[in-house]
Amino acid sequence: MEHKKKIYFASDAHLGAPTISDHRAHEKKLVDWLDSIKDDAREIYLMGDIFDFWFEYKHVIPKGHTRFLGKLCELTDNGIPVHFFTGNHDIWVFDYLPAETGVIVHKEPFLPVIDGKKFFLAHGDGLTADEKAYRKLKSVFTNTVAQKLFKWLHPDLGVALARFWSRKSRESNQGHETATFQGADEEWLVKFAKEKLKTEHYDFFIFGHRHVLIDLDLRDNSRLVYLGDWVHHFSYGEWDGEKFSLKHFQ
Repeated sequence: MEHKKKIYFASDAHLGAPTISDHRAHEKKLVDWLDSIKDDAREIYLMGDIFDFWFEYKHVIPKGHTRFLGKLCELTDNGIPVHFFTGNHDIWVFDYLPAETGVIVHKEPFLPVIDGKKFFLAHGDGLTADEKAYRKLKSVFTNTVAQKLFKWLHPDLGVALARFWSRKSRESNQGHETATFQGADEEWLVKFAKEKLKTEHYDFFIFGHRHVLIDLDLRDNSRLVYLGDWVHHFSYGEWDGEKFSLKHFQ
């Protein structure tokens, strides 16, 4: 195995979120982590909602995130593949991000075989039939006509609306049950993974989205992992070629 043998996974940084008090410090912590792993990283998987809002107008991208974008360029320029999954907050990634930073964008689950192990990788939103309301909303967000209509809004107005929705969503969800693990029998993604295992084996299901930190044994040497987030947990997953571990960045 090559010297750079570790693969890293992280999700849900929500850069630019209106409820974060110090955006500079928040972004710097994520950049410091990326800087700390660059010497032994074989690949890096950013598993969705890295930005709290992202939309690429024809000639405009959201203000901010300069240090993070620069770090992505440094990593990919040095030959480290960086996989970027779109989440429910940064679903509107088009061609700018991959063209300028070199990241590999995934809008659907990605199913790689790594060191002989089968991985099911996804942000985790909209995968199950339980999310009927969200799946309808996502169909609107991914509709090309709706995207073109949004582009006609002045960026100042479009970004302001997105941040208003984000703040209202967080206010309505404070203390909501989705902030805690609901148990293996109630979690939608756990039920989803168990259904998948009926027809095909995966060694690891790795998801973001839920903002909780979980490493759960399913069955037949299959595990499900929730990566936590970079808002409260500052957590990440590490695959060293033989085992998977959840860790915190200090």
